[in-house]
Amino acid sequence: METQNKIEEKEIVISIMDLYKSFGKNEVLRGVNLEVKNKENVVVLGRSGTGKSVLIKIICGLLKPDQGSVNVLGKEVELLNEKELQKLRLQIGFSFQSSALYDSMTVRENLAFPLVRHSKHLSKKEVQEQIERVLDAVGLLQTINQMPSELSGGQRKRIGIARTLILQPKIMLYDEPTSGLDPITSIEINKLINQVKHQFNTTSIIITHDLTCAKTTGDKVAMLFDGKFIKQGTFDEVFASDDERIQNFYKYNFIT
Repeated sequence: METQNKIEEKEIVISIMDLYKSFGKNEVLRGVNLEVKNKENVVVLGRSGTGKSVLIKIICGLLKPDQGSVNVLGKEVELLNEKELQKLRLQIGFSFQSSALYDSMTVRENLAFPLVRHSKHLSKKEVQEQIERVLDAVGLLQTINQMPSELSGGQRKRIGIARTLILQPKIMLYDEPTSGLDPITSIEINKLINQVKHQFNTTSIIITHDLTCAKTTGDKVAMLFDGKFIKQGTFDEVFASDDERIQNFYKYNFIT
C-alpha cells in the first residue's frame, strides 16, 4: 500500500509541452513546459501581464493554444470536443480572483447552485450535507444564510473556494488568491490552500505575484518571464539564482 501511494504521488496530473499563445502580435506564451504531480501545489510566479492567467485558461480549455500540448488527467485538452471538455472541467476547480459569487443569492444558494446543476441525482438532504461539509472545511458554517454583501473580502474568498470544492475536483486552479487582501487575511488564505490540499487530496496550480503566498503554499515554484519559465524548483532554489530578473522580483516583492 505504501509503494502504491508513492507511485500515485509521483503520477503526472498536468503535463504542458512547448506551449505557445499569441493575441495578434502580442506573444504571451513562448514555449512553456511544466509538469505537475499528483497532490502537488505548483506556484506560477510572474508580473502582471506575463501570461499567468492565460496559462490556466488554456489548462481548462477556455483558450486554445497556438502550438504545443496540454495533457490534464490523461486527456489532451486541445483534442477534446465540447462535451468532453465539460466533463473534464467538472474535475477542475477554478478559484477566481473576484470569488465570482452571485450577489442575489445567499451563501447556501451559491453553494447549492453547482450541485443542483451538475449532480441532479442528489436529494435535498444530501445537497445540504455537502454545503455544510465544505463550509465547515473553510471555517464559515455560520455564514450559510448570509448574502455575499454581508461578508468581508477574505470571507468571500473562502466561500468562493468552498463553492469550487463542492463538486470534489481533482485539480484546483487558484487565480491570485491573496489579491486585494490584508496581510493577516492573506496568511489565512494561504493556510486554507494547504489545508484543502491535505483534506481534499487536490493537485493545485496557484497563480500569484505574492512572495509570501508562493513560499507558504508552493511545493514547487515556476518563474514566468517573457512568456517562458526561466527557473523551476523549490522557493529557495528559485531565489538562490543569480539571474537578475529573479533577484529583482525578490527585491521588490513583486510590486508592479
